[in-house]
Amino acid sequence: MNEPYERSISRLPFPPVTRAHILHCSYHSWHSKYRSITPKARLIPLTAPFLAYLRSDGIILPPDDNSDIDFSSTDTDSGIFSSTSTPTTSDTYSDSEPDTDPSTLWPELHQKIKSTITELGGNVIPKLNWSAPKDATWINATNSMECRTANDVYLLLKSSDFVTHDLEQVFDDCTPISPSSSPSTNEDTIPYHLILRKTIPALVPSLEFRCFVRSRTLVCMCQRDLNHYDFLPGLIPTLQPLIQKFFEEHLEKTFEDENFVFDVYIPPPHQRVWLIDINPWAPRTDPLLFSWMEILEMDDPALASLLNTDGITNGGPSHHDRDEDDDSDDEGEEEIFTPEFRLVKRDDPEAYAFNTPRYSAHKMPKDVVDASGGGEGGLREFMGRWREVVREQEREDGGDER
Repeated sequence: MNEPYERSISRLPFPPVTRAHILHCSYHSWHSKYRSITPKARLIPLTAPFLAYLRSDGIILPPDDNSDIDFSSTDTDSGIFSSTSTPTTSDTYSDSEPDTDPSTLWPELHQKIKSTITELGGNVIPKLNWSAPKDATWINATNSMECRTANDVYLLLKSSDFVTHDLEQVFDDCTPISPSSSPSTNEDTIPYHLILRKTIPALVPSLEFRCFVRSRTLVCMCQRDLNHYDFLPGLIPTLQPLIQKFFEEHLEKTFEDENFVFDVYIPPPHQRVWLIDINPWAPRTDPLLFSWMEILEMDDPALASLLNTDGITNGGPSHHDRDEDDDSDDEGEEEIFTPEFRLVKRDDPEAYAFNTPRYSAHKMPKDVVDASGGGEGGLREFMGRWREVVREQEREDGGDER
């Protein structure tokens, strides 16, 4: 095996991923420019005390204004509790828990979050600059990202590995920072925002699509929900030109970088395209139905005209089997590049692998998930039972040693 080939399979041939590119893909960076084509959302700048709260261990929630549940008779060493909880003095195994309201360190922000949820109809989807807490839905009573209270938002954010990545590792795998780089590319100076998006009623996941842009050309696209839908192939003639036109009118010449990935939603009656997110052109972004190697090695559409004599197109249908008599009529016509639109097919072997729940690597054991369905009380009860099991095991181990 030759050396160039060995290098090609050991490392994806990505262009250098810069910190500036990561920041350009931050929601706060592009939202104002594309606000008219995005679902209704509010951006709330985050303060240093709140960021410290998100980074801290354990989950301590502010008092729930609507909560009248008394947890005083339950175990309080769960690590997930409201500051209204009263620790029991009889539990000699429990460390003393703080009885202060964590939101006293960011009262204005706390009120802003609550008022924004009300403004957006009482039901929102939260995210930070880049990531939504999709991996933490197991802890939410609705088993989704829908939040109705500020505490719902805090619980999702603090339980999410994706959010932690935004806070701690957002510049991983970027090119090393140089002394001349802008100070805004340092982790300590990232303008973190909480994005609260109004929940889209009756959202149809099958109509969300991921689109890949290379050298300011839309090279391919695919569905985001990894399930087969019988009706989707029939919609491609409608959806493909819609997405192409949307890209050309709104993103092609206005986004800061020439390589990026964007997500769209096209609800019935499939006449308007909504921009949902913009993602980095980097290995961290999930290529879904493609592989990154496949995308990176696609022929450059700019060279398509040079290949027309061989009947080769990049993504679109081939015309190499046309009648020779038609060649004279088409002389001088430029081949139109058509991005590939990939869907999950009914008989695709890959489709069966999608039955595995997404983000399963970030989820908890089933007992914990079931307990979370009962709210804080369910989690406390579960943790109490779990600690009893641990204590019993410790007593048995101690007896064996004697």
